[in-house]
Amino acid sequence: WQVHPWKSDWYELQPWESGVDWPAIFDWAKPDDPMVKTWAGLRRYGGDLQGVIDRLDYLQDLGVNALYLNPIFESPSLHKYDATMYHHVDNNFGPDPAGDRAIWAQEDPGDPATWQWTAADSLFLELIAQCHQRGMRIIIDGVFNHTGNTFWAFRDLQEKQEASAYKDWYIVHRFDDPATAENEFRYEGWVGVETLPEIREDENGLVTGPREHVHAIVQRWMDPNGDGDPSDGIDGWRLDVSEMVDVDFWKEFRQWVKEINPDGYITGEYWWEDYGHNVMHNAADRFDIAFDAVMNYRLARAMYQFIGNREKQIDARGFADSLQNQYREYPWERVLTCQNLLCSHDVDRFSSQVVNPDRWIDHAADPYGNPDYQLRAPNAEEWQKVRLAAGLQMTLPGAPMVYYGEEAGMWGGDDPDCRKPMTWPEMNFPPEAHDQFGRLREPDPVGFDPKLFDWYQSLIEIRRGSAALLHGQIEFLQAEGPLLVFRRSTETESAIVVANNAPVPLRMTLNTAAYFPEATELVDRLSGTVYSTPELPLELSNFGIVVLTKKN
Repeated sequence: WQVHPWKSDWYELQPWESGVDWPAIFDWAKPDDPMVKTWAGLRRYGGDLQGVIDRLDYLQDLGVNALYLNPIFESPSLHKYDATMYHHVDNNFGPDPAGDRAIWAQEDPGDPATWQWTAADSLFLELIAQCHQRGMRIIIDGVFNHTGNTFWAFRDLQEKQEASAYKDWYIVHRFDDPATAENEFRYEGWVGVETLPEIREDENGLVTGPREHVHAIVQRWMDPNGDGDPSDGIDGWRLDVSEMVDVDFWKEFRQWVKEINPDGYITGEYWWEDYGHNVMHNAADRFDIAFDAVMNYRLARAMYQFIGNREKQIDARGFADSLQNQYREYPWERVLTCQNLLCSHDVDRFSSQVVNPDRWIDHAADPYGNPDYQLRAPNAEEWQKVRLAAGLQMTLPGAPMVYYGEEAGMWGGDDPDCRKPMTWPEMNFPPEAHDQFGRLREPDPVGFDPKLFDWYQSLIEIRRGSAALLHGQIEFLQAEGPLLVFRRSTETESAIVVANNAPVPLRMTLNTAAYFPEATELVDRLSGTVYSTPELPLELSNFGIVVLTKKN
């Protein structure tokens, strides 16, 4: 294999990707499959942990104060949700893959006393140290509902069957009969996927063997040197498909985390209750007994319905009502810690959502299953919608998460198209000029968008400099048609946000006497415009937003 060119047209097949008869190789491949989808899962672009370290200046300049990394543990896939082991970072993310493999061979993966530190592990610890030196925190993905079929315990089970010491770790439906030529070994895979065998549970969650193993993993990565000081370890976990693991296990997992680091952050992927009917979970019964937060796809859905949709658009009142329902259901402290996102590695980018309106979020979200899905870049008006959504994301209650490249102007449908290589500022990319079948189409320029970066940078700076936006209560002052006005406030500070979700400018007068009784002047933190109180004549551009605070 070879490293795929980072700066290439995503949909253009490379010479070695053309002319392969995939159905003859893989039984899951179909003759009419778009080849880009087939190849995207096999491509490797050469990213590693040193690359993350090298970009910390960029992230700090943006204003980021925490990183969330998708799975980094050893795995054969690009996505790493199919772990081979939890106790080592993938050797390809480090400087010495061969040396790391030699270290693995010296260990008993079931015995933490034999575990060593590989070059990749050490580089990850260096990344943690450099993040902490900058006042940044780092959380990683914990995938404990299932492993990969290359996981050391599952491989032992495959080989030894009923004689394996790990036969009770997985949900085995039938063991192989050695007297027959057929392999009768059958087991439960996550949503039926054979490469993702599910870990067995009892009434308390994960059974004893894997439970103890995961406990050792938590200790290893949260306090690497085991001295009781967690400052050399990760700062928390994002827990994959958390609704598929019994909550009693997460209660114990929480105890493990908080014993090591009382400030450790635990966020759950707690998402679809009924995907077919667009029903999302209410996470209220998971907070504080299991999680500190969840990935807030309910906010993402409301944002898409308000800003992304056209024919099926909800107005400002519908948007405010959707948010207030969540605020009533969740403890306020958890509203403030929720992982507020517009998009992620599991949905199409918000910039592509606005190009493809009037769907349910995370449905018909890519060109492979939806032939009407548009691959193109957003137009000028659609980018204005993206800017508005980012403005609301940074001023509403919660902990905003920027998915890599949102600030750079990236776009793309659901996985794999939302996982393109990052468009770094110094890189020159060819236009995207092919479709999902590799056919030529109208080209779209690709590259870093410095104006959008500046917009995100300003929003983050405003947010981090305002106690009201960080911690304040919320009060919706107006919500009618495209106009949304809300106030964030603490006992000592207030901010008023005014948003115009319309394709035309909006003029209004805002009376602020009740909210800033002693202020004679207010300033829009985004434009720098100063207004005299109490009557403020505001003119908002199409899909515009202002953030008003005291001038001083």
